[in-house]
Amino acid sequence: MRTFSQVDVFTDEFTKGNALAVVHDAEGLTAEEMAAFANWTNLAETTFLLPPEDPAADYRVRIFTVSRELPFAGHPTLGSARAWLAAGHTPRDPDRVVQECGAGLVEVRRDGSRLAFAAPPLVRGGPVEDHAALAAALAITPEEIAGAQWADNGPGWVAVLLHSAEAVLAVRPDYSRFGEFTGLGVVGPHSDGGDAAFEVRAFINEGSRYEEDPVTGSLNAAIAQWLIPAGIARPRYVAAQGTKLGRRGRIHLEQDGDRIWVGGNTIVGITGRVAL
Repeated sequence: MRTFSQVDVFTDEFTKGNALAVVHDAEGLTAEEMAAFANWTNLAETTFLLPPEDPAADYRVRIFTVSRELPFAGHPTLGSARAWLAAGHTPRDPDRVVQECGAGLVEVRRDGSRLAFAAPPLVRGGPVEDHAALAAALAITPEEIAGAQWADNGPGWVAVLLHSAEAVLAVRPDYSRFGEFTGLGVVGPHSDGGDAAFEVRAFINEGSRYEEDPVTGSLNAAIAQWLIPAGIARPRYVAAQGTKLGRRGRIHLEQDGDRIWVGGNTIVGITGRVAL
């Protein structure tokens, strides 16, 4: 039996963010066992906490979707850090936690009740010129696309900028036309002066898995790495995600020097033991 947590990420209201399953003290589990449990939880991601291999890290994490392992993902990073802290662990630096994952070391800073991770570098960036293919996948016209960029920091995102948040909320993707795209993130600006500057949606095409992700840290990190340097977004802004799914995700993005920080509230909603 191992300690188990379920954490709601990017929300200050339990059940309104993105759920994460966390298995503590995961030494001795094989990759196959981890993958099988992640498939069974049927959540967007499940993480497994392990002792660090890098002496600079506080812990190591392996991140699994229902069908594959990821080198990095955003909401599992914040959720794993919250679960690790809530389990009584103490980081070397009281103001930050250093996570080791497939993408290397990721710094997570503690900002009051909120956690924020430093966005890892993109493994693929630059413009996506084939707006017709993107429009077909999103079931919109190419004219509705204001810009598109590869925003891949591990999961393989392409970010598509639309002209308004209302246009983002109106998208009904055609997953049969995703083709090479495994993940499309759609973003558009709000103009109503509310608490969020942008609306974001994330559509996943992963084998036989076609779904919208409630709140997505890796995508928002990569979007900020595009929008802030391009002058489309301010150096500090809030993005909303999950609206169409009945969630209320809020992602806090901030440029600090040459780093983008991605933050949000996290709530440990379930604790117990799991038969692994």
